[in-house]
Amino acid sequence: MLEIGTEMLAFWRERHLCTLTTIRPDGTPHVVPVGVTLDPGSGIARVICDGASRKARNAAREGALAAVCQVDRSRWATLEGTARVLRDADSVAEAVRRYAERYHPPRENPNRVVIEIKITRILGNTRVLSPSTD
Repeated sequence: MLEIGTEMLAFWRERHLCTLTTIRPDGTPHVVPVGVTLDPGSGIARVICDGASRKARNAAREGALAAVCQVDRSRWATLEGTARVLRDADSVAEAVRRYAERYHPPRENPNRVVIEIKITRILGNTRVLSPSTD
């Protein structure tokens, strides 16, 4: 379970567009806009996408690293970790369910996969990282 404060949890429940950064085979960063869901209980961030996309191919490589970043004016947070791609129906359905809760139901895509990022580091400004006093 991630040890994050109520401000961080609330921030990741708000509807914001995020960015996903993965690393291309040549070592350069690939940054794209995505929707992200955070599961603090498992320490996982999820991104749904087409299995043939560059982001999915980058995340499927052995030892892949990824970061998702969310910004809202002066508030920001980045979740970094190791990535993997899951293609099984249960994992994809769970990711779609979480995405629909935070954003809206996604369009149908028979090639959909889920990129799971096992979070190893959290960065952000003090307005988001500071633990709540409630």
